[in-house]
Amino acid sequence: MARDLLPSIGALVAFESAARHLSFSRAAAELHLTQGAISRQVRELETRLGLALFERINQRVFLTDAGEAYRQEVARILADLAAATERRMASAGGAEVLHLAVLPTFAARWLVPRLPKFLAGHSQATVNFTVRNEPFSFEGGPLDAAIHFGEPTWPGAVCEFLCSEAVYPVASPAFRDRHGLGTARAIAEAPLLHQSSRPTAWADWFAAEGLSAAGAWRGSRFDQFSMIAEAAVAGLGVALMPRFMVEAELAAGRLVLLTGRPLDVGKAYWFVYPEAKARSRLVRAFGDWLKAETATPSAPPAGS
Repeated sequence: MARDLLPSIGALVAFESAARHLSFSRAAAELHLTQGAISRQVRELETRLGLALFERINQRVFLTDAGEAYRQEVARILADLAAATERRMASAGGAEVLHLAVLPTFAARWLVPRLPKFLAGHSQATVNFTVRNEPFSFEGGPLDAAIHFGEPTWPGAVCEFLCSEAVYPVASPAFRDRHGLGTARAIAEAPLLHQSSRPTAWADWFAAEGLSAAGAWRGSRFDQFSMIAEAAVAGLGVALMPRFMVEAELAAGRLVLLTGRPLDVGKAYWFVYPEAKARSRLVRAFGDWLKAETATPSAPPAGS
């Protein structure tokens, strides 16, 4: 590393603040420095770089093109440095930290309620959650593992099977009674609720029931299963839901299964981690616990 090329952290922090606010005075107030100190730090940084980062137009401060490009890079570096420092502070005293990427509804409705069981057996462990809906690169990032739904294809990572998923049509009891949802054909004619990332789900269900898919595209669309569940409880339509995601609503009678025959969506949940983490004690322990939990009768497949 060419250390003589590295600017001081103070200069980078002063520049990032001034660039974010487009104001030296606001940066000074944020960092509890004088405006002159901010100006001096930025001037020294420009001298080191050999280019202008700011320009003044009509007594206002603007970033140059080079300044904007540098701002983005510096902001990312400072954020990474802050996160790395926080992670090391969190692991002080022998604590173990697992940084896990999760699917939001899976985490909220299935994983988090069960997490105390894992932590009870791993008192030194902490699990941090970050939402990721699509595969990403583990390389150079802070994440240790992920819960993935789909196919077991993730470059540079190991995918361990957790469980398949089956979905059921569900609705509120009042909605069921009002629309007479006693048959597959009656369900097909009712207002439908769709999950945006699974646009063909209802068409697949129609096909499995031997019905024309002409009406399978009607209805409102939602980004997350948790929103669809609330919409179904509110009586807005019929939702196709993995049973484990609505166990609480089913138990409370706010939702009912409209048929006991599930639709296998043909995809599964996977525990994914980079190959470099294969020997991590905490990653292995968490993966083993996940596989044991998903093998229980109350696990996500819920096909019984």
